[in-house]
Formats: sequence, structure tokens, C-alpha cells
Amino acid sequence: MTHPQEPTGTSAAGPALAPVDELHALLTARLDPAARAWLDQALDEAAAHPGGHGPISAWELRLAEAGRRCGAAHADTARVLILHAARADPDALTRVYRQGTADERRAVLHALPHLVPGPDAVPLVEDALRTNDTRLLAAAAGPYAARHLAPHPWRHAVLKCLFTGVPVDSVADLARRARGDAELARMLGDYAAERTAAGRPVPEDLHRVLALTEPGTEPATAPKTAPEPEPATAPHGPVDPHGKES
Repeated sequence: MTHPQEPTGTSAAGPALAPVDELHALLTARLDPAARAWLDQALDEAAAHPGGHGPISAWELRLAEAGRRCGAAHADTARVLILHAARADPDALTRVYRQGTADERRAVLHALPHLVPGPDAVPLVEDALRTNDTRLLAAAAGPYAARHLAPHPWRHAVLKCLFTGVPVDSVADLARRARGDAELARMLGDYAAERTAAGRPVPEDLHRVLALTEPGTEPATAPKTAPEPEPATAPHGPVDPHGKES
């Protein structure tokens, strides 16, 4: 079984944001007719009735259905598309995050770079980083955190990923933010010393990040990937809301 190729412009260290229309095209190419019809209807409803209407909006109900209708592998992207169609603002995103399931919270985090240009949603990222849900942590460490999280909480996000076993490939723009960060290097050294003193192995990812903290360290060049297949022959793998396929 072949693995889907990453869309152009992504790398393991920091997946680039694909335009929403590209995400839509990639996802619909992988859905069966019934799922495509449901998604089209959900997006039309969200676009026709954006924002909040009453205790709960119609598009919020669609978020809850996405896993059942589109399949677990595609639910994150479907939810991001619905949130985008609904033009969810920080207040709406906060409501969905606070009231939603872990899956819906993860979708909100994935949607932040598409919907919130400034730091208004940083509290949601900080809340997610306090959990031990590894999928939520990986989403919280994405492009929005890379852009808007202050240095101190961002360093703790990196340490939290190492502590919980979340691959540091999930930390968007890691090479740029870690470069020359002496405080992050100190924190990594302390953590490694604690693990060694306790007779526990030091995560290999820690050494990778520590090397990136050296002044002048350049990000690794992203490997070239094959062109994205045409929709008619597109592989049926999940589509990452950040533009990276798994």
C-alpha cells in the first residue's frame, strides 16, 4: 500500500497552510458520494447562517456529525471546512472549544490559522497545552502557536511534547523559533539531566531540538515530493487541515 504524498510546500518540521479551497478539493476527492453530499450541504448551511443563532447553530450540530458522516480519518478537515464556511470568530470558536468533544476541540485548534489573524485565540492554545491528550497537544503546537505563542509558553509546549511523547515534527516552525534560544537549550539540558539521573532514557527528539537551539542553525531543507495526484486517482488517505497528509 502506497502512502499519499505531502502537498507541495509542507515539511515535517512545519506543515504549511494549504488554502481552504485546496483542502476542500483534496477532501472531496477522497469521500464517497454520500459523504460528499453531506459535506456540501453542511458547508452551504454554514455559509448561509454564519455566526451564532440561538443556543446552538446548525453548523455546530454538523461538527458533531462529521466523524460519522465523513469517517474518523477525514473528520478534522471536514470540521475545519465547516468552521471556515461559518466564518467562526474567536467568540464562536471559544464556545465550540469549551462545549465540544476532544475531537471538536482539536478541529478548532486546526482552524485557528485559517480564521484568527491575531493572538485573540491564544488562550485556547494555552488551555490545550495543559492537557495530556497527545492529539490535542499536537494540534495546539501547530502554525497558530508558532505565530502567536509567547516565548515562555512556547518553550513549555516543546517540553510538553517531549514529556508526553508527541513527535516534535508536530511543532510548527520549530527550527526558526528554536534557533539561538539559549533558554530553551537550558530547559532541555535540565530535562535531559533529570531523566538521566532517574535512570530513564532521554527522548531522541530532545537531541534534535537541542541541536536546533545553536546560534545560526538553519532549518533542514524539506525533501522534494512527488506532485499531488489528480483527484480521479487521489489516494484515499486522510487530509491534514494544515495541508499535510498522513
